[in-house]
Amino acid sequence: MLNKVEICGVNTAKLPVLTAAKMRELFEAMHNGDPSARTELINGNLRLVLSVIQRFTNRGEYVDDLFQVGCIGLIKAIDNFDLKQNVKFSTYAVPMIIGEIRRYLRDNNAIRVSRSLRDVAYKALQVRDALASKNAREPSVNEIAAELKLPEEEVVLALDAIQEPVSLFEPIYHDGGDPIYVMDQIGDEKNQDSNWLEVIAIRDALRRLSEREKLILTMRFFEGKTQMEVAEEIGISQAQVSRLEKAALNHMRKYI
Repeated sequence: MLNKVEICGVNTAKLPVLTAAKMRELFEAMHNGDPSARTELINGNLRLVLSVIQRFTNRGEYVDDLFQVGCIGLIKAIDNFDLKQNVKFSTYAVPMIIGEIRRYLRDNNAIRVSRSLRDVAYKALQVRDALASKNAREPSVNEIAAELKLPEEEVVLALDAIQEPVSLFEPIYHDGGDPIYVMDQIGDEKNQDSNWLEVIAIRDALRRLSEREKLILTMRFFEGKTQMEVAEEIGISQAQVSRLEKAALNHMRKYI
């Protein structure tokens, strides 16, 4: 997918590249009402969209869909870019393209978040940016909640709800050798030494039971059958199954 040449009918291998001087010339023409200049700006910056969507290709989304959404972000950036600001267009456009793609991924996530919760989260993000700009520091959740006149718990819940799921196979560090993935930084409490020892002890205790006791415990705890089902299958009463089961468990406890 990363090496795909044609995306949405566009041959990405032949996308044009605009110089800084040409970009300024086209922006001035667009602001003077020339629609063809806007079209040329869009076509001349599609490589920017292509470079951004490569960050999201491990999400399982179609490259064509990501490219189209990225183009929407590019068009918004072109329409809102101010030449008077001393900043490169790519510096301004990349965050807008990324933001558009992230919104698309959030709205199309398999984990559905209610519209009201998303609205609270987006308002909280806007307030956070405003307070950070005003106070020159990152605001606390309490300050954001006070500004929104909402309980702090509701703001925390809303912000948590819009967090994007992270793949366990997403690389987080690369030093030239093998990459370190998210899964490499997560502990697995199910595979600790104590658990392995417990499994070995259970197997050893099972070997000390009679064949009938082994059969009853296997059917009850490994196959999930009821005492009545076990009784019907091996041809004894449910009371006998219960008695044999308790005796077998008590016998096993001596060896665990």
